[in-house]
Parts: sequence; C-alpha cells; structure tokens
Amino acid sequence: MARISVIGLTGNSVFMRVPHFHAGGETVHATDFHSELGGKGFNQAVAAARQGAEVSFLTAVGADDVEKVRAFLSAEGITGMVVGKTTPSAHATILTDGTGETRVTVFPGARLDVSDVEPFAEAIATADILLLTNEVPEDVNVRAAEIASAAGVKTILNPAPARALPTALSSRVSIFTPNEFEMAGLENVPGEVVETLGAKGCRICSTGEVIPAVPCGEAVDSTGAGDTFNGVLAVRLAEGQSLAEACAEANAAAAQSVTVRYVLPSIPYRHNRTMR
Repeated sequence: MARISVIGLTGNSVFMRVPHFHAGGETVHATDFHSELGGKGFNQAVAAARQGAEVSFLTAVGADDVEKVRAFLSAEGITGMVVGKTTPSAHATILTDGTGETRVTVFPGARLDVSDVEPFAEAIATADILLLTNEVPEDVNVRAAEIASAAGVKTILNPAPARALPTALSSRVSIFTPNEFEMAGLENVPGEVVETLGAKGCRICSTGEVIPAVPCGEAVDSTGAGDTFNGVLAVRLAEGQSLAEACAEANAAAAQSVTVRYVLPSIPYRHNRTMR
C-alpha cells in the first residue's frame, strides 16, 4: 500500500450562487448555499486516501474545530495530526455569479508552526511521498522537506499560491506541480516540473510531453480539480508507475472531478471511479 504524508491547510468553505456580484452597498440574495471543510492540503489528503493509500495529514485549525476535523479525517481513513490554535480556522467564501465567474474572500486563519513538524517527523520519514503546498508557512515546508530528504523520501510540492521558493526547499523537491500561472520562477529548479493545463491535461517539462486530459462528461465545477490531480499523482508514483502513467491517471481523476459540483463530493474513489 502506498504511504503518503501530507502537510497543509484546513478551513471552512462556504459556496453561494448569486445572480450577479454586488455593486456598491447592494444586498444580493443567494440562490444556492453549500458549506464544507476544505484547503489544498486537506483536499489532497482526501484524494490520496480515496485512491487506497495510507495517508497521514498534519494541519492546524482553531481549537473549536479540532474534534470536527479529526472525526472527518478518521471517517476518510486518514491519520490526522490536527493541531489546535488560538486563532480561528481558515475560512473562504466563494461567490459564483450567473455567468460562472467567481469571487473569493479568504481569512488565512490558524497556521502551523515549524515546531509542529517534529511530532510528525516519523510519518514523513516512513512515507513513500511527502506532499506539500504553499498554503503553509515557508519554514514548515523547509523543515518537512529536510526530514524527507534525510530519509530518502520523495517530495512533491504544489506551489500554490505562487511565491518565491528558498533554495533550502526547492533543492529538496523531486516534483513541482504548478499550473500555468504558477510556472513563473520555476524555470531553473532542480526537480522535475509537471505543469497542469486544465482541460488540456498536463505537461512533463523535462521532455515537453503533453499528457492529454480525457473528458468524462460535462464540466460544471473545476474547484479542487488540481488537488485531486496532486493526490492521485502522489499515490500512483508511490505505487511505482512511471511519471507519464501517473500523470495520465491523475488527469483522468481530475477530469471526473469537474463533472460534480463542489469539492469533497467531487473527489473520486479509485474503484469504478464513482463518487460517494
């Protein structure tokens, strides 16, 4: 069984559909409402677990949310190290208008400290792959990558949101998975770069090979597709597939995810590719 360790943000997401965005002090009535737990690392951990991997996940939330998050992770078969903080959990509000455009407001919320990584060190060192994102502080990622490198564990970094990467981190990353916007600044990194291209699939930058996406149906919501891609990619690589093979599987899972609205309901399960 593949063993994946993930470090990332967990927060609360609220989705509302509105006929149009606000103008000035206008009050707009939403036509639809949905709330769920979220965060890039959180979604990636769920995606990896639903592919049958043994997943460990380190995250921080407000103290009031610790038990709720632990219970959800446990139900997904994820070993969660959930650190409670005095700062409230992260929160995102996503408005979608009648044309499908979105407006997002984010409260960063509770954040991990570098000292939180040490109790998670064994989970990193015994994993096949460590999966990171830029939603956690830089020093947290650097320390985690140091532990992984010392143990011979490969690290995948999803560099979202985009920011400059210190050499102490970039030199220890095996695979970077930026989207087209996040590619800037990654031209000279030592690791492999897999650029995600949305509906076009992804590109393995060392060879220039484009692995096409295979549509699974009508696309209704692309939110979380990148997280699905990363979780599935990590599992398939941990199982010994080539990078091209793993990218094809990750593309297929991401393509399926966009046919279901919202994030958690859209993350596919491995067997027969159906949703819960």
